[in-house]
Amino acid sequence: MIRCENMKQIILEGLRSALLERTSFENLPEDVWKRSAALNTWGTNAIEGSTITREDAERLILEEKSVAKPVRDVLETLQHERAFRNLLERRHREITLETMLEFHEEFFHGILFDAGQWRRVNVQIRNASFTPPRMEKVVRETDKLMKGYREQDIRGEDVFILGAWMHFEFERIHPFSDGNGRVGRLLLNLHFLRHNWPPIHILPTHRKQYMDGLNNAYKKEDFTQLEKLFKTLMSASLVDLLNQVGTSEDKLISLKKASKETQYSAQYLALRCKQGMLPAVKTGREWYTSKHALKLYLSHIGR
Repeated sequence: MIRCENMKQIILEGLRSALLERTSFENLPEDVWKRSAALNTWGTNAIEGSTITREDAERLILEEKSVAKPVRDVLETLQHERAFRNLLERRHREITLETMLEFHEEFFHGILFDAGQWRRVNVQIRNASFTPPRMEKVVRETDKLMKGYREQDIRGEDVFILGAWMHFEFERIHPFSDGNGRVGRLLLNLHFLRHNWPPIHILPTHRKQYMDGLNNAYKKEDFTQLEKLFKTLMSASLVDLLNQVGTSEDKLISLKKASKETQYSAQYLALRCKQGMLPAVKTGREWYTSKHALKLYLSHIGR
């Protein structure tokens, strides 16, 4: 009997195949990629306390209009969006120490005095159960991280397991004086794109799960919680992209409508969305899935 977590991988593979049959990432329509950039930019900055709302981010990025917010928050929005959109140009290159420095420089140019430089101070991480290494160990440990990443990648380690390990190790080292979370999430999405998966979006509603996953990885050396979160977020990203470029089967529908296609109630389907088993996106308090995602779920899990 196949475990549900393995089934989840089958569902993800099915959605990804459908997406790649429609378009390559390089050929995604410009407005689709910009919308993804706006969502990712808002989410990654909001987790760190930015005053920019999702509406502000869309106004700045999609409408190219100004907002009455602190200059630093506006600059971080515009510069992150540029770095995120450049992920496509980087996806065929190897991830190196220079990649990390370039991300930090692009994101924090004109914002941090040490943009693009390894930290020269010791730091603490708020709400984390681990303490980053001292400043003199940063380069050595970051280099060790990249060597370990390359070795596991060459061996063919699972993309989600490797992504969870790499992301935790980067955040544990915290190689910069500021901006480590945001640079780390850019690196994570570059990792996914290099393996032909779309970016994921870690939003404020995911913050507790995200921090719990990082803390659990440190305490137990167990990356399962982080891996599961990344898979759930990947399913949401795939469903969202297919809604924009897929067929009529990929159009987002409410769970009330989806329940009419199954023997299950909308409440039960909502529970499966929350558990990360039924691919869906959440808007406000409501979940939305697609007929395509529902069919994959019914075929592999909900039988």
